[in-house]
Order: sequence, then C-alpha cells, then structure tokens
Amino acid sequence: MKTTITLLLAFFSVTVFSQDFQGKAYYFSKTGVDMNFGNRQLSPEMQKQIAERMKSMLEKTYILTFDKSSSTYKEEEQLDAPGSGGGGRWRGMMSSFSSANYYKEIKEGNYYDQREFFGKNFLIKDTLPKLQWKMVNETKKIGNYTCFKATAMKKVDELDWRNMRRRRGNRNRNGGEVKNDSVKKVTEEIEVPKEIEVVAWYSPEIPVSQGPGEYWGLPGLILEVQSGRTTLLCSKIVMNSKEKEILEKPSKGKEVSQQEFNDIAKQKMQEMRDQWGGRNRGGGRRGF
Repeated sequence: MKTTITLLLAFFSVTVFSQDFQGKAYYFSKTGVDMNFGNRQLSPEMQKQIAERMKSMLEKTYILTFDKSSSTYKEEEQLDAPGSGGGGRWRGMMSSFSSANYYKEIKEGNYYDQREFFGKNFLIKDTLPKLQWKMVNETKKIGNYTCFKATAMKKVDELDWRNMRRRRGNRNRNGGEVKNDSVKKVTEEIEVPKEIEVVAWYSPEIPVSQGPGEYWGLPGLILEVQSGRTTLLCSKIVMNSKEKEILEKPSKGKEVSQQEFNDIAKQKMQEMRDQWGGRNRGGGRRGF
C-alpha cells in the first residue's frame, strides 16, 4: 500500500506541481441531531418540523481554496428556501460559534479563524492541531478519485456545538438517584465528549496535505471526513482554473488564541444563562 502511494505521489507531483497550481474543492456538510430531549420522546411529526427548521444550520456547503502550502475554507452563502423559517434566532445564535474564514498555513503550522461573536469580530490565531493519523488498508472511489482511509482520535473543542449532547442517566453528580423535578436540569446539562474518532478518506492523486477546516496532514487531499455526527463530503473539484484567487490571511477582528476565545465565549454564555434564569435582572449588559 505504501509503495502504491509513493508511486502515485511521484507521478502526480510531476504533472501537478510542475505548475503554479491552485485548486478548489466543494464540500457538503451534514450534521445529525439527537431529537430526544431528556427523557421526552418527540413524535415523528415534531422531529420532522424541527429538522426542517434546523436544516440551514445542519446542512452547509463549504469551499476549500488551496495551493501547496496554504488554504482558505469558507461557507458558501445560500438563500433560505421559501417557508423554511430560516432557523431564525437559533441559527443566529449558533452562527456565533462558526468560522467565517478559516485559513491554514501548512509550512508555518498556524491557522487563522475569523469569527463574529455576538456582534464583535475576533481573529483566532493558534497552532494547527496535528492529528496522529493511522493508515488503514482500505480504498474506495469518491467521484473519479481513488481514496485511501485513515483514522485518528481528535480532541474535541469545548465549544463545538456539533458534538454537544445532553448528559443522560438518572443520577446526580453525587451518584444519588434523581427523585424529583428540582434536579431535572442535572440530567439535561449539555456536555461535550473529550475526544472522538475521525475517519478520513484522502486521494494521493491530488498530492497536497490539505483538507476541509482543521483537517490536514495526509499525503493527499482529504475528500471525506466522518467526525462524530458530522460528515463532510467533497462534491466537486476544480484544478488550475484560469481565475485564480489570492490566498490571504484574514486580518479583521481582535486577535486572540483559541483558549482566550473559548474563555470569552464561556463567560458570555454564563451571563446569558444568568439573565434567562432571572438572577441577573436589572443588571447592565456587560461587554467583552
């Protein structure tokens, strides 16, 4: 298998890297959602209604523009379908946790993540996470490209809403049984798993160490990623278009590290919980 990959890399490096090339890869992202809230089972009709309203948030299209050493990853803007309701308030809140422009520079090992969080612009600059990929002796075709499988365990960002879930069970934090509604919130608190398995399919026929979002580090473009409840699948690739883009680092927003941004977001979320719980009534609105 390694010999095959090496030969493919050698062949396509001559044909592709002999040019000042640039490529575009279009990805369709779909995230599943747990429709069971606490111990309450929703009817199929209610599940369908919720899924329709959340569709614009759970199904997105992204464009990865890449060259040998850098890439930008942006959501392709789409209009809401008539009668969809647009997701309204919920989608607006969740968009605060989504990237507007994710830029990777492979050689330097850095990423820049531009976000708007509740009306304020931030520019997250940090070190690219490096997954310990394990090669798997499996192949499949994605479009016209032969892809190889790789897996890794990924540490989950504490604010990644796509992997958030309600903590289940009928026990409280001290191990005792839950006996009344006063501790109902304990069983319904949101949690994020510490790590999840990532399955990637990459093609050495496009010999760049690139992929959608934070994924990279394989000997070929990553065309599919399965991560938790989210699947990213490449639907179209355009190589060496006549209209090339200048890949620039985003520069708009207050520069912070990933941890600094997470701390700011958690503080803001706590303030909102306090307000919704009536414990902060009458208090002024805090800034960042």
